[in-house]
Amino acid sequence: MTPDEPLIDFDWVARNLDEIARRLGEHLVMTGIAVVVGFLISFALALAIRRSRRLYGPILAVSGVLYTIPSLALFALLIPITGLSLLSAEIALVSYTVLILVRNIVAGLESVPADVTEAAIGMGFTPLERLRRIELPLAVPVIVAGLRIATVTTVGLVTVTSLIGQGGLGYFIVVVGIRDFFPTPIYIGAGLSIVLALAADVALLGIQRALTPWARASGAA
Repeated sequence: MTPDEPLIDFDWVARNLDEIARRLGEHLVMTGIAVVVGFLISFALALAIRRSRRLYGPILAVSGVLYTIPSLALFALLIPITGLSLLSAEIALVSYTVLILVRNIVAGLESVPADVTEAAIGMGFTPLERLRRIELPLAVPVIVAGLRIATVTTVGLVTVTSLIGQGGLGYFIVVVGIRDFFPTPIYIGAGLSIVLALAADVALLGIQRALTPWARASGAA
């Protein structure tokens, strides 16, 4: 790029709108799969911890180790087993969500006041009813806080999956931009990743507010 060239070549953007939309869709799908699967695994682990508190340390230790493995190193470990596939990408992405989500789900469930739980028991609620009708609704703010962190983190990590041929917005950064020394796709890929992360964060915050109307009422009071 010469000093006279603009940072973004809008002609290139106009010619590649279909490709940009396709890569954005790939990014959304990979992020969604990772966050949903990570949440389901983490929720199951959190319930197991509630049944046996001694599992908390080992589960956090294992998830913490996975969280600290650099993505490229994790891909290198997975590729001989699952190949250059979406499965490899998702295993890595899901593993990075578990530590955050398990901690927040457990913390959210433990934040429910003991007198509320005792009142529910006195009313004859079964453990499943207490979880569904009392504990989960009250734990929503803490759980969603973890989901927001995990989602924003995953949006950024998905860009790395282009290194194993899985597309997403990282395709513009790694495959097109860096390979061809062309800054426009780098800015497009990075910029859309940031916008996507912010949009996901705002959407989750909106979901939290919709699920906790009593919080808005108490704030207004």
